[in-house]
Amino acid sequence: MPSGLNLSQYHMGPHVNHNCNAHSKFFVINSENNTLKNTSPILIHKSIVASVGETKSVKKLNNGSLLIEVINSKQAENIQKLNKIGNIEVTVTPHRTLNYSKGVISESEFQRDLEEDLLDCLKDQKVISVRRITIKRNGQNFPTKHLILTFNTPVLPKSVKIAYINCNVKHYIPNPLRCFKCQRFGHTLTACRSKQNCARCSLPDHDSNNCSSTTPKCYNCTGEHPAYFKSCPRYNPLSVSHVFLR
Repeated sequence: MPSGLNLSQYHMGPHVNHNCNAHSKFFVINSENNTLKNTSPILIHKSIVASVGETKSVKKLNNGSLLIEVINSKQAENIQKLNKIGNIEVTVTPHRTLNYSKGVISESEFQRDLEEDLLDCLKDQKVISVRRITIKRNGQNFPTKHLILTFNTPVLPKSVKIAYINCNVKHYIPNPLRCFKCQRFGHTLTACRSKQNCARCSLPDHDSNNCSSTTPKCYNCTGEHPAYFKSCPRYNPLSVSHVFLR
């Protein structure tokens, strides 16, 4: 049901239930103490084939776990029953993110509709979450026509239908990660191997809380603004239509 344009209604949307995917394609196989890390690929392959047949792909991750992509729902069912590779006990779980995809639709006709009502219209189209993008003006959040849809399939559809309106689905590109240590984009502080750079002046060996500079300078573009400035030319091309999540 349509509703009035009440800003308090536009929250972050329903929680995505990662157990609701009827046919997951990607699974992670773990072993205690990362025993699989040093296990022969031949033994691993024979055990998987004996359990489910030839899969689409098998990849050993850096932490020693295995990432499996299955071909069909029968393999998806059987791979979850696997509990041993050779004499190594293993656990199999659906991958937390690869079995899902996110897209953006932009339709002003639905700007006054609640996320819950939109989700109700979309749930038979593999949509499990609807979240509205907001913009901040003068310290207040305002809803936009842009909606982030989460699908319980890794393949993003070209369009969805809400009521009688067909909406094109574009790939969702989240705001880029910025490291709070080195200020570069693409990773977080915990994964950073670089030295500390100030977010305000870009100089090394101190953070912005202890910065005495009166002239800001961006580490990424060298412009006269701090690294966290959201109109930075190195930041904007990576965002969704220059609309930022709040």
